[in-house]
Amino acid sequence: MEYMGKIMITIGVVLLMFGIVILLGGKIGLGKLPGDIFVKKGNLTFFFPIVSSLIISLILTLILNLFKK
Repeated sequence: MEYMGKIMITIGVVLLMFGIVILLGGKIGLGKLPGDIFVKKGNLTFFFPIVSSLIISLILTLILNLFKK
């Protein structure tokens, strides 16, 4: 039971950090970078933040590699 409690706390901390990144990312322009795909035709809207996703992936890779070592 103790092991499951540690897993739940870890998941909660990861979700908290992810939420903070989303909040701060909107303020610094993530999601509105050149290269992000945004198509609006009539009542259809398609948004794919490809460049923002690449930047977030790069940052997370660097952070996780620091913790790994």
